Amino acid sequence: MLVGGCASPGIQRPAQPLAEIELASVPFHPQSRYQCGPAALATVLGWSGREISPETLKPRVYVPERQGTLQPEVKAAARAEGRLAYPLQRHVDALLAELDAGHPVLVMQNLGLSWLPQWHYAVVVGTAATPARVILRSGRERRRVTPLETFLRTWRRAEHWALVVLPPGRMPATAEPLPYLRAASELEGTAGPEAAIPAYRAGVGRWPDDERLVLALANAQYDNGQRRVAMKTLRDAVEGRHGDSAMLLNNLAMVAAELGRWRAAERALDRGLALGGAHQETLRRTRTEIRCMRSGRAPDGCESR
Repeated sequence: MLVGGCASPGIQRPAQPLAEIELASVPFHPQSRYQCGPAALATVLGWSGREISPETLKPRVYVPERQGTLQPEVKAAARAEGRLAYPLQRHVDALLAELDAGHPVLVMQNLGLSWLPQWHYAVVVGTAATPARVILRSGRERRRVTPLETFLRTWRRAEHWALVVLPPGRMPATAEPLPYLRAASELEGTAGPEAAIPAYRAGVGRWPDDERLVLALANAQYDNGQRRVAMKTLRDAVEGRHGDSAMLLNNLAMVAAELGRWRAAERALDRGLALGGAHQETLRRTRTEIRCMRSGRAPDGCESR
């Protein structure tokens, strides 16, 4: 471990003085040799409400030939436990904002040198103001108190990698729409639509003007067998902020038709076609398909959904 000293060029510093924060209830799992990845992940999963041991996580994340754990395995294992894995912006202010929101932050450090790395996972659980320090669950120490400069230096050598692991529906403090949608979609791909629905719903609540999140929520509801709920999500959207979304109107028409709501389907298509734009051909194909569904015919070129 390097010790604090004179500042090195290029080290990020917080925009504001550190606050006195400590998330004392975050659990602790002592790390055995080369097992910092499973232990750190078990720590944030436990805080999120998913109790699991490092020993259970080890086969999923530990790479023997690397004598360690890679970041993609960490994220995948968190998603497999039904949790949203959200990578932070690579800046200390993002890390501090998550702490301020009550979220422990899983970080990677390089405790060695750039040319002789010693990779290490830890969990940031707090900060202290005077002198400036960072409080971590790290190694065999439940409460390692590290000078801010030392932490920033070791974190920088790991390219400022940081992750929050949250129950779906709990929003990262620093979330942005596209990275959040990507994280929720990855959760759905790993744990299924039921796990991702609360995350999509929270995203729609935060960014109600983003039609991508509305579409993702409705698609997850549909894939989870909740067609009536998906129809309501789409109908509320096009009757509210998204009345000019041909994509949402097209999907509303398809779900309405599957539920036998033929007039609702035709009205949605009429509205979409009246908008003009790039989705006209898609809407026309949908109309042909729906009319075939209604008549019970399946001619060439009329595919069922």
